[in-house]
Amino acid sequence: MFENRNGEMDMYRKLRQGMVLCLVWVVIMLTACDAGLAGGQETADGETYSDGQIMVIVATERNRYRELYTDQIWEVEVDGNGTTFQTYLLNEIRDFITELKMMNLLADEKGVRLTGQEKEQMQELAHQYYETLTEEDLQYIGAGEEEIERLYEQYDRANKLVEELTKDVNLEISDSEARVITVQEIIVSDEETAKQLHEMVMAEGADFASLARSYSEEETVERQVGRGESEKDYEDIVFWLEEGQISDVIEQDGRYYVVKVIDDYDEEATQERKDRLALQRKNQAFRRIYDEFAVRSQAEIESRIWDGSVIHEGEDSTTTAFFTMYQEYRNP
Repeated sequence: MFENRNGEMDMYRKLRQGMVLCLVWVVIMLTACDAGLAGGQETADGETYSDGQIMVIVATERNRYRELYTDQIWEVEVDGNGTTFQTYLLNEIRDFITELKMMNLLADEKGVRLTGQEKEQMQELAHQYYETLTEEDLQYIGAGEEEIERLYEQYDRANKLVEELTKDVNLEISDSEARVITVQEIIVSDEETAKQLHEMVMAEGADFASLARSYSEEETVERQVGRGESEKDYEDIVFWLEEGQISDVIEQDGRYYVVKVIDDYDEEATQERKDRLALQRKNQAFRRIYDEFAVRSQAEIESRIWDGSVIHEGEDSTTTAFFTMYQEYRNP
C-alpha cells in the first residue's frame, strides 16, 4: 500500500486534510487502555480530564484512520525527521485537548456558560453516544457516561465561545472575491515551444485538451482556480477570459502557460469557497483574541497515553462517532 516516499507524502497530505475535519474546533463548529488507567489533569474549572476522556478522542481518531488505511498507517513517516503517523496523530490529539482546555479557561474569563437547556442537550447526546459503544469500546476507552457528558459540555462550550466572540464579524464574501473558474492548461519550460503550441490550439478545430495531454509538462490538464490563489499576472489574464476563450502565452516563474477557460463561473465551487473564506475570516477574528489570551495563560496535558502504546491496544474497538454525533445533533 505504501510503496514509495512520494506515495507516502501524498497520503500524508490527505491524512492532514482529514484530520482538520475532526480536530480543528472552528471546522467542527460550523460544520487508557482499560478502566485501570485513572490519571487526570486539571481543567479550566477545577475538574479533571480523565484518561478515559482523552481516550474518547484517541479511539475516535485512531479507529477512523484504521478504517481508511488499516494498521499499516502507524509506522508511515510523515516528514523528513522520521516522525511516524502514530506520533503525529497523538500530538494532534494532545494539541486539541490542550486547546479545548484553554478555550474553556477563556470562556471562564469572558463569562461564557452553557445554559441549563444546553447542558441537558449535552447530557442527552452523551447518553446517545454511550449507547453506541460496544463492550470492546468501553474497555478500550475506560470512560463512564458522566465523563463523556462532561467532555461534550467542554466541547460545546468552546464552540459557543467562538460564536459569542465572533458574532459581530462581517462574514459577507462577494462573488468576485470567492469566484472559482475551471481551466485547462498547457505548461512548458520553453517560450518558443509555448508560442508554437499557442498557434496549434488557436487553429480551427483544434482539440485543446488533447494537445495539452500530449505536450504539457504537467500531468494534470484541467483544474479549478480560485481568485487570489495564483500569481497576479496569471490571474489578471485568465479571470478576464470568457468561457471557451484561450489566453496568450503567460510567463510565470520561468514557465510558460497557455490557458483555456472551460467554465468562467463555477457556481457550486464558488459557494463552497465563500463558505471557506467566511470560516477563515471567523477563525482569524477569534485567533486574535485567543492568541492574546494564550500569551498570558498556559495549559499542559500530561498523560501516559502520549507514549503511544494505546494505539496498538483495544483492537476490537471500532467507535468513530464522537464528533459526527455532535455535528448531527447541532445541525440536524
